[in-house]
Amino acid sequence: MTPNLHLWLIPLLPLAGAAINGLLGKRFSRQAVVSVALAFSFAAFAMALWISARFSTLTLPYQQTLAPWLKSGGFTVDFSFALDQLSLVMLLVVSGVGFLIHIYSVGYMWEESGFYRFFSYLNLFMFFMLTLILAGNYLLMFVGWEGVGLASYLLIGFWFTKDSAAAAGKKAFIVNRIGDFGFLIALFLIIQHFGSLDFQQVFAAAKPFAAETTGAGFLTAIALLLMVGAAGKSAQIPLYVWLPDAMEGPTPVSALIHAATMVTAGVYMVARSHVIFERAPSALTVVAIIGVLTAFFAATIGIAQTDIKKVLAYSTISQLGYMFLACGVAAFSAGIFHLMTHAFFKGLLFLAAGSVIHAVGGEQDMRKMGGLRSKIPVTFWTMTIATFAIAGIPPLAGFFSKDEILWRAYQASWVYWLLGLTTAFITSFYMFRLWFMTFWGEYRGDADASAHGPADGASDSHSHGHGHGHGGIHESPWVMLAPLVILAVLSVVGGWVGVPGSLGGSNRFDKFLSPVFHTTSPSVNGENAQAGAMAPEKEVEGPEPKTGVSTELIFTGVSVAAGFLGLFLAWLLYVRRPELPDQIAASIHGLYGAVANKYWIDELYSWIFVRPLVAISGIVLWRGIDQGVIDATLNGSAGGARDLSDNVRHMQSGNLRSYAGWIAIGAAAVIGYMIWVGTR
Repeated sequence: MTPNLHLWLIPLLPLAGAAINGLLGKRFSRQAVVSVALAFSFAAFAMALWISARFSTLTLPYQQTLAPWLKSGGFTVDFSFALDQLSLVMLLVVSGVGFLIHIYSVGYMWEESGFYRFFSYLNLFMFFMLTLILAGNYLLMFVGWEGVGLASYLLIGFWFTKDSAAAAGKKAFIVNRIGDFGFLIALFLIIQHFGSLDFQQVFAAAKPFAAETTGAGFLTAIALLLMVGAAGKSAQIPLYVWLPDAMEGPTPVSALIHAATMVTAGVYMVARSHVIFERAPSALTVVAIIGVLTAFFAATIGIAQTDIKKVLAYSTISQLGYMFLACGVAAFSAGIFHLMTHAFFKGLLFLAAGSVIHAVGGEQDMRKMGGLRSKIPVTFWTMTIATFAIAGIPPLAGFFSKDEILWRAYQASWVYWLLGLTTAFITSFYMFRLWFMTFWGEYRGDADASAHGPADGASDSHSHGHGHGHGGIHESPWVMLAPLVILAVLSVVGGWVGVPGSLGGSNRFDKFLSPVFHTTSPSVNGENAQAGAMAPEKEVEGPEPKTGVSTELIFTGVSVAAGFLGLFLAWLLYVRRPELPDQIAASIHGLYGAVANKYWIDELYSWIFVRPLVAISGIVLWRGIDQGVIDATLNGSAGGARDLSDNVRHMQSGNLRSYAGWIAIGAAAVIGYMIWVGTR
């Protein structure tokens, strides 16, 4: 008999923690706030582990309906949660990495004002993200989708008295609303054509449809609109601009949002909707093109950034592009595999960067770091593991997931593979650039690191972090280091569940997810479709896909060589010949200026969208409607009332004859009215 898993408890637990700390945390001690936040987030993770231990006994997909929700004619939506292999992977990653970030935050935010508020927001974020993952229908997913947007706004703008942080929070919120509009229209189309928002019912109804290979039909429209929503949430071109600015939030927020949770929601939604996307090859091609272009574009920007968190922010955008590339070539399990490994090494990179910032008293400019490896050894070694992992160096986790994406991209189009390989090389270069600038050479900052201001650019009113500004360069406390060590271990071994057959493994991760992804693909692309890896139609002719083990090993060797080439070039420029970067930048100052200024995309958006909207709102809304209609109506009413009262007050003259006259006039009016009514 299938056990009752009480899936609803998993998101409810962090919601309870958010409510307790949000309502009562101001009266609690910091220890009590921490106890509540950690207890409820760990309870959610423990339940995820308990469910995974019983997973083999379940009949999948497992669905739990709590109560009816909406009903209109024949259309109904239940408040239901669902579990399958895909949601289990996401559940473990989000709750596990999220709990580690909670632990890290205890040390990082200990001296911060608004301590209870921060942990309330963290728990609230976990509630909405877990709701998104476990939702059994699109409507409940949309509730979680909007909720993580709200929680991210609160977390990014945590230092709300600081203008840049408040602006970054608003920017994230507004840009995500643009994507969410596309998602919402897609839901309306799903209701129109399938009469339901339940995943099982929608996908069962979609399966009989043939792939729309000869034109764009309603499935293509739905898929493209879903991709608009995913592009906003997962920071893809053209809606990526909010994510770099989100670095204004505390570093644990950067790790939480950019590693395992919010930004991966778009990838998860596309993978969850794979039945629709597989029947819309044109939409899959759009997903692949946007993914690979975003990966390459963001990687080039990362080359010239000097803020350690901004480098990691553009790296996140680039790695998300890899995941969308995988989904675009219908290698959904490869995309989720990279989502998981990325959660390990990118979460570690952000937390280790926070430890570096903590060590040097709040400095984020890598040009003012250097020589830190002997001063903060635990941070150095854990960040070293993460750097090698993201660079795709075997046998670390990032190597296996990135290599599989490149191989599956090549099977779809050699152009995808070439851009992906170039991105892998650039990624290795800028990450080892960060590594060498931070930990090697001589320390280039102030003699006393405590002379720096608060971390993360916080205003002087914030005494940020545990130990910030209280001495010279120092290692972080173990409450911050322990999560780094755990994530470092996962960054090493996390990819071993997906070792491909060409390297002697069996890709157990792909086999685990195969019941979700490999059973409904229509035959669109021959061999690949039969293998459950339907690729979009090629737009650019190239070599025919080759599936031999020797060929795959050659491509694996090429991708590893790209990683080592990036390492060598970074060593040459930032260790062996440190004067060369400035010389190269001066020789190509135009191109370097464009990259360093992020191609002026923010300025372009400001000129095209922001300024005209502000001008229109100023002229039409403010002057025309606000002043001309609303204010004029209210002010006119007030002025009229004032004039009327001014005239009426003259009736109160204190003269008895005047009062008698007014009474006579009133009586005559009443008598006249009664006579008029009586004659009708």
